[in-house]
Amino acid sequence: MERLNITLDDDQAVKLNRLAERMHVQPGTIARSLLSSAIDDADPDPRNVVALLDGIPGAWDRAQLGREQARTGQTISLDAL
Repeated sequence: MERLNITLDDDQAVKLNRLAERMHVQPGTIARSLLSSAIDDADPDPRNVVALLDGIPGAWDRAQLGREQARTGQTISLDAL
């Protein structure tokens, strides 16, 4: 099993918490289930992966910011984690 931390925007976090309350489970439990379902349903065809990534709001800007931060040394090496 691998651990993965995901940051949700405020609206998504509220919705996740409401779902968890209705189901009487912890938010992490429902998040794991939803993510597992999404991964199971995802088509690994590269054309579809690109469309999926293009559909993430702000993804391109965040990727460009990450590139710039890496270029200027504003990162933490994987060995330091």
